[in-house]
Amino acid sequence: MNAMQLRESLTSAITRLKVDAVPSPRLNAELLLMFTLDCDRAYLFAHPERELTSDQQTRYAAALAERARGVPTQYITGHQEFWGMDLIVTPAVLIPRPETEHLIETVLSLAAGDGERGQDRPRSKDLRIVDVGTGSGCIALALAKEFPDAEVHATDISAVALEIARANAARHQLKNRIWFHEADLLEGLSLADFDFVVSNPPYVGESEEDEVQLEVRKFEPRTAVFAGAVGTEVITRMIPQARAVLRAGGWLVLEVSGSIAGSVQGLLGDWDDVRAIPDLQSIPRIVRARKRRS
Repeated sequence: MNAMQLRESLTSAITRLKVDAVPSPRLNAELLLMFTLDCDRAYLFAHPERELTSDQQTRYAAALAERARGVPTQYITGHQEFWGMDLIVTPAVLIPRPETEHLIETVLSLAAGDGERGQDRPRSKDLRIVDVGTGSGCIALALAKEFPDAEVHATDISAVALEIARANAARHQLKNRIWFHEADLLEGLSLADFDFVVSNPPYVGESEEDEVQLEVRKFEPRTAVFAGAVGTEVITRMIPQARAVLRAGGWLVLEVSGSIAGSVQGLLGDWDDVRAIPDLQSIPRIVRARKRRS
């Protein structure tokens, strides 16, 4: 194998990914080269004449081939950033996305008093939070990071996903701050009086499958994406469970899609302060609701 310089390898990779119609070919080529060389982006631009070893060329070519057939970059590299944290991801868990950070922002806002009207609001050190369907643990870790004195719990029906979440908690020195539970949503969780139930549940309807990106349909865990025929099935089951474990005045905070936001608000008709919060594209992304006090 002829030696290739870093610059040549990157240029060739970008061309290949363009031909294979991979979105953001330059970004993907750079991320996979950084993964291959175990370096940052600054190194790529500072050492364009570095020659890749034959082993590095082989590994880079293999990573590019995986991306070309649709495997998400995050599953190839095994990493994804969320809320400023580098997280381990595998095909056993949903890839954390920037949109989910709106859920963290909403909890921060509510904990600060938005929507609580100053009534019986717990101090941050007294907060009890549960993340339902934790997957990689991204939500639970972000909330544990933001509320260092809070009691944080996380559930998932998948034992494999929980192992990933535990590994991420250990990586960020949070393993002693989060209690993990293998459970179907909140079933069997004996604890009560939570201040927040938060979740990024499956919310895509099977009728919308053709509208979902091919790589999501093909490679991400189906049970973490699709909820059932219409998309509200999991949330419908979760709402009464959340009511049972929340304290009076506690909050349910859900990530949803624009297509079901209205339906979810309808399911929360006997809750207070129900509101849909849009993302940066003005698409309803978060639905929050407060458990009635009486």
